[in-house]
Amino acid sequence: MNFRSLVSVAALTLAGVAAAGAAQARDQIRIVGSSTVYPFTTAVAEQFGRSGAGKAPVVESTGTGGGMKLFCAGVGTDHPDATNASRRIKKSEFDDCQKNGVADIIELKVGFDGLTVANSKSGPDFNLSKEQLFLALAKEVPGADGKLVANPYKNWSDIDKALPNEKIEVLGPPPTSGTRDSFLELVMEPGAEKILADLKKSDAKAFAAAWKTIREDGAYIDAGENDNLIVQKLDANPKAVGIFGYSFLEENAAKIKGAKIDGVTPDFDTIADGKYSVSRPLFVYFKKQHIGVVPGLDKFIGEYVSEKALGEDGYLSRKGLVPLPADQLTQVRADVEAQKPLSADAGL
Repeated sequence: MNFRSLVSVAALTLAGVAAAGAAQARDQIRIVGSSTVYPFTTAVAEQFGRSGAGKAPVVESTGTGGGMKLFCAGVGTDHPDATNASRRIKKSEFDDCQKNGVADIIELKVGFDGLTVANSKSGPDFNLSKEQLFLALAKEVPGADGKLVANPYKNWSDIDKALPNEKIEVLGPPPTSGTRDSFLELVMEPGAEKILADLKKSDAKAFAAAWKTIREDGAYIDAGENDNLIVQKLDANPKAVGIFGYSFLEENAAKIKGAKIDGVTPDFDTIADGKYSVSRPLFVYFKKQHIGVVPGLDKFIGEYVSEKALGEDGYLSRKGLVPLPADQLTQVRADVEAQKPLSADAGL
């Protein structure tokens, strides 16, 4: 064997050792993503740690969009094993994962959450329509001649005299948040459809820009990914309103109250039966390629889909998660336990 061959063999050996070292570099599951799903995944992580099956996973709240970027960046122990998402993975994110070698993604639909608009218990009661929320928060709204103008509304009562005569001050999620994406799609878009019906017909692109663009004049405050911090600010400022998932309303019911949306109060039953229209499914995505590499990942997934976690009377429902119907849960559990990867033609 010549010198060049010896060098090549040595390099391959070192690479193999490095790869093996990387595989052993982490003995703790790492999860990133949505602040809305964070408390549910954290509860499963704590239960997993207590069970003795392995170390409790590290769960970080990075926002759905930020989590997807980290998750899709590559395979190996330098990258997260899973990401929480308060919306389904986008086609562009799925493609990004594939491009970076994250070939086999396991999708776990964990249940449902209601998007809530809430304020302090000592603040005014709100009964809001999606149209009113659009008018309160869009960067541009129709002026007197019907053309879009910079949002002129300062107080809620400027939009409708029946609403509180209080300054519009809304603490909400940032652009990287799945909650922000869901709020735009579930509230702002349908709210705009009635108000900007003619624009939707004549210029679909301009219509989309109108409902996707939140005002930047101080009425909407980007409060970051920490929903607990929003709750604290609402408790301190009874005139402010916050946007976050139902579980945070449920956990802080002594301090804050949810606004009615189109006449329906957000609660467990109205979200479960679909009467509360501002609801969405929640997800966790796992890398199949990390199963068998990061110790305990398969057991952690098993804990997540267990009846004691996701069942109707499971510990996640006690934290505010609205469970999947029994038939849906059976199918989700079967797909996850079979480690069935998400396919490109899954309607993303």
